[in-house]
Amino acid sequence: MNVRDRLLGAVAWLTTPLLPDDHLGLINPLWSSREVRGRVEAVLPETVDAASLVIRPGRGWARHRAGQFVRVGVDIDGVRHRRSYSLSSPPERADGCVTITVEAAPNGLVSPYLAHRTAPGTIVRLAPAQGEFVLPQLLPGRLLFLTAGSGITPVAAMLRSLAAHGEMPDVVLVHSAPTPQDVIFGAELRALTARFPRLRLYERHTRSGGRLTMAQLRGICRDWRQRHVWACGPACMLDGAERHWRRAGIGDRLHVERFRPAVTSGDSGGRVTFTVSGRQADAGGATPLLVAGENAGVLMPSGCRTGICYNCAARLRVGRVRDLRAGHEHGDEGELVQTCVSAAAGPVEIDL
Repeated sequence: MNVRDRLLGAVAWLTTPLLPDDHLGLINPLWSSREVRGRVEAVLPETVDAASLVIRPGRGWARHRAGQFVRVGVDIDGVRHRRSYSLSSPPERADGCVTITVEAAPNGLVSPYLAHRTAPGTIVRLAPAQGEFVLPQLLPGRLLFLTAGSGITPVAAMLRSLAAHGEMPDVVLVHSAPTPQDVIFGAELRALTARFPRLRLYERHTRSGGRLTMAQLRGICRDWRQRHVWACGPACMLDGAERHWRRAGIGDRLHVERFRPAVTSGDSGGRVTFTVSGRQADAGGATPLLVAGENAGVLMPSGCRTGICYNCAARLRVGRVRDLRAGHEHGDEGELVQTCVSAAAGPVEIDL
């Protein structure tokens, strides 16, 4: 045992039952090494329903890439909730802070709290940034960003990152929002177009002009076939974009970020038997096994509740399941399946 290990061991003995990290966390929550924490430095209103939280990450935070998202843990009335939000700040931000931009969902719990009730000084938990919705190191000659609502947030990080380097490629940004006042980062986006002539912004105000169609998009961006596309927004818009680019035979040029997994309706489902607890549940073809188990009173492991993906895996004993994201069936005896994105495809038995 080296000197460092002996010293840490002695400190741990002196601080028992707490660990040295617990004392550091009491002095400054951002010093914790057990989990990455962040302190909200400011809350900046963006629209009536959206706000940007400026967060100073603590010890252990790794630099993100523009377009990635972060899973944020926040305590509301004594209960910790975790949600994923796109990072709207570029990695080049000089003060070391990051921002998430949250649009309050009408019937939501976490998003209204973050957007309207969070105060500077609030401590949040931060998982490592992740996601593949990023620009390549070697930029294509022409880009098209297709966004709507809060789908602008990861693209804003990309544009801010490009602007930080002082040079903007040939970019067309097509963004939809109900009114001009509802355009998140509206003033900044319009200022960027004045600063960088190669950036063209088209705003679609749906309250007066209706939803954008792919036929209308062709008129707005005539060279859309030659551009690499990054799209983020409501599922209906993304579904339409995927069909449009697939039919054109250039689906590989389209990069999509969905805030919620695309779920297929599937067939009629089946009876789910949880062999360890002895409980059973009849689940529809669109009902995740995770939800079916929880409704039946089964203690279901869930990565979604802990911020760790793939922690909801359970062993399949009998039957087959359907992947709710892609729609295909699979299942072998002893296979580990993700209960959050799998539904019963007939009678199944799960080791839980």
